[in-house]
Amino acid sequence: MSKLLITTGAALLVVGVAAGYWLAQNSFSTDTVPVDAGAHQAPAEREILFYRNPMNPSVTSPTPMQDSMGMDYLPVYADGAGDDVMGTVSIDPVVVQNIGVRTAIATSEAISRTVRTVGRVDYNEETIARLHPKVQGWIEELRVDRAGERVGQDDILLSVYSPQLVSTQQEYLLALNNLAALGESPIAEIRQGAQDLVQSSRERLQFLDVPEHQIRELEKTRRIKKQIHIHSPVAGTVLQVGARRGQFVTPQTELYLLADLSEVWVFADIYENEIPWVKTGDEVEMTLASVPGRVFRGTVSYIYPYSEAGTRTTKVRLVFDNAERLLRPEMFAEVSILADTRDDAIVVPSEAVVRSGGKPQVYVVRAPGKYEPREVALGVESDGRTEIVRGVSAGDEVVTSAQFLVDSESKLREATAKMLDAQSAADGGMIHD
Repeated sequence: MSKLLITTGAALLVVGVAAGYWLAQNSFSTDTVPVDAGAHQAPAEREILFYRNPMNPSVTSPTPMQDSMGMDYLPVYADGAGDDVMGTVSIDPVVVQNIGVRTAIATSEAISRTVRTVGRVDYNEETIARLHPKVQGWIEELRVDRAGERVGQDDILLSVYSPQLVSTQQEYLLALNNLAALGESPIAEIRQGAQDLVQSSRERLQFLDVPEHQIRELEKTRRIKKQIHIHSPVAGTVLQVGARRGQFVTPQTELYLLADLSEVWVFADIYENEIPWVKTGDEVEMTLASVPGRVFRGTVSYIYPYSEAGTRTTKVRLVFDNAERLLRPEMFAEVSILADTRDDAIVVPSEAVVRSGGKPQVYVVRAPGKYEPREVALGVESDGRTEIVRGVSAGDEVVTSAQFLVDSESKLREATAKMLDAQSAADGGMIHD
């Protein structure tokens, strides 16, 4: 009896399970599939094409696997979103904030290549004057006797006694007396000869650097001067005094070395790879340790046509105004030559340029979180700014930080896209065959 009850219960249980399963199937089909079935269908499962190595996208596998470090291969789906440009990256805004992506706007402005070097201040050779006497004699009076003194043009520097100058004055006085006696002669040749003698005698005094005021005084007083003044031929600073009171001097004696320091030259050495950028007329900025906080501005006046054998550099000459006399010869200075100035150039921060892979490129913001790689042609670079000759327009927003993370993701996207294209081409070829 007990055995019969157990058998009967088991049979009823099997029948109940089967009926429940049938009812559940009919109920699901009736309740979950509405009239508009297409609007509420469950999303289709994404098709996986292959799996790629997370560290090397060129390594793929048709089945899930792990690399040597235990990292799972990443699936590559058939419905990956396409971009206008291969390598374009879309990053979630939260991730953008976490990795610190910053951007800047490309602007149109003037930029120049800055060539930095050191320079040495020197005299302007065109203003240096070396004063020698035209005659032999003895120095009677020395009015300027110290180096460093500033003198004006035509200032009296010293007085010299010269027998030759005394005799030349006597000749001039005789010519004047002769003209006074023969100036009214009825014979024209005699009058002309007297005038020519006066003229030649006066010119001889001038050729010997007798000052004009002493010649006029001689004509007025008819008295010979023992001492003849020697005047400064230029305005400037006395660099060297070559004679002293009572010294016998000759035309070989250098009495003074003078230079005008209102304008100075600066010599700088430029390396061979920078010479093509520098040209005459380029603006120059200069700073000195002796004048902190002051920037002096000048120009490139000459580029020497030869290089220094020891340093393989080329010397350039710079010109600076020195009205305040702050630039002293033999000072050393830091020089910045603003070479190859270009107006209306497209400029971006230098950190925006990614130089990986051989070709420089920048990442342009296409939309929030979407970055497009662009190969660019670079121009000059100066003070943290780089000129973009081709590839970016004024107003474009470029990535200036964390771009190497963006670049890594872009390279992965680009490699994946290329592999997909290659696989598609291979599949197409097999179907064609």
